[in-house]
Amino acid sequence: MHLFKSDLDWDFRGADTKRMTHGIHTYPAMMIPQIAERLLNEFGGNAKTLLDPFCGTGTSLLEANLKNIAAIGCDLNPLARLIARVKTTPISKKELHSLLTRIREKIESKEKHNTLHTPKIKNIDLWFPQQAQKDLSVLLSIIKQEQDSDIRRFLLVVFSDTARKCSYTRHNEFKLYRIPESQRRVFLPNAFMIFQQKLVHNINAAIRYSQAQCTAHSDIKAIDCAHQELPKADIVITSPPYGDSRTTVAYGQFSRFANEWMGIENAAAIDRNLLGGKIHDGSEAALGCAALEQAIADIDKQCWRRAREVRAFYVDYKRSIANIAAAVNPGGFACYVVGNRCVKGVQLPTDLATRDYFIDNGFHLHKIYTRSIPNKRMPSKNSPTNIAGQTSITMTKEYIIVLQKPKRRQVNEKSIVSAPYYGLAKTKGKESIPPSVSIS
Repeated sequence: MHLFKSDLDWDFRGADTKRMTHGIHTYPAMMIPQIAERLLNEFGGNAKTLLDPFCGTGTSLLEANLKNIAAIGCDLNPLARLIARVKTTPISKKELHSLLTRIREKIESKEKHNTLHTPKIKNIDLWFPQQAQKDLSVLLSIIKQEQDSDIRRFLLVVFSDTARKCSYTRHNEFKLYRIPESQRRVFLPNAFMIFQQKLVHNINAAIRYSQAQCTAHSDIKAIDCAHQELPKADIVITSPPYGDSRTTVAYGQFSRFANEWMGIENAAAIDRNLLGGKIHDGSEAALGCAALEQAIADIDKQCWRRAREVRAFYVDYKRSIANIAAAVNPGGFACYVVGNRCVKGVQLPTDLATRDYFIDNGFHLHKIYTRSIPNKRMPSKNSPTNIAGQTSITMTKEYIIVLQKPKRRQVNEKSIVSAPYYGLAKTKGKESIPPSVSIS
């Protein structure tokens, strides 16, 4: 049982979560900008650099830039990095208007494009109508003619959204499921119209961002934060994965077609490269969180394979926090937005594991907030048995865990584990909250 008091102010019901360039492309489980904005207001007053080691499409990066704070984002998904880079790269209003005119003219004369892009998409005919394949190829050839790399990336984000809407994929799903055959027979998407509509939408968003006149910029990197060193930063604001992508939020599946159209090698294997994507040496290592060990033991009683997969994720997760903790400058903050997923009906205490792992790396627990999830695109229920009608509640709440790295080492390693102000005091059989910890 978690002793967290709900703070409705963190729900942000009815807030505009697509302001500026936040809405240029959909993506699974996006953190809403209001959370990053408030965390920066509360804990980033002295920050010069923000790090988001699981940046996705760059929500926290953009919010940092809007406050003229430099940002570093890391993600292993090429589509996520593309969107984050475009989202945080200002383009002048004049350039954007010129781009719109130029693209419209090229689409009108599309019959002149004889050199078409042939994507390496396995079973492409199962996923795209023949005419959509030809039209998307024309659009890619138009995009490739653009000389400016920022403009090409901007257009590729529009293209990615267009390709998804022109596919047989169920558009309300992140995993790859085809629409029924009866719908496929009458599915005749107009790729050129969809592309131009999305282009206008994204141009308007980019104009609003350019008018903010940000002086800071974002650096987007393909860093595996579980196994590679990270750049230094004054504040970390991130929303890490809930679990391995294959069984939770399907980042790789969602991005597969866009990555394949853009020529990314092994696009279908992205999920295997993310946290918990592989069972490797050390996957049986102790996790260092008693509540988490108990939860995995409960899963193991029902299915040892699922328990093994869950453990592999948390082994990687623990490693990532060690690397991230090392990247935070003394006096800096780590702000994690996490959800406690359920596997086989067992809730996994990612909040407690996150707290413990940072404490083990010398951080002080500062605050823990709770929020319901009204805006994040996540299912509130799933079907763990795959039997029709049998559903299980997944996540309806998130925990915002704020920890601080001491300005200098004042205690030895033994006192770090036992010092009460480092987190919820660990007692036999239960956990209690010392008076010095602020829970909101």
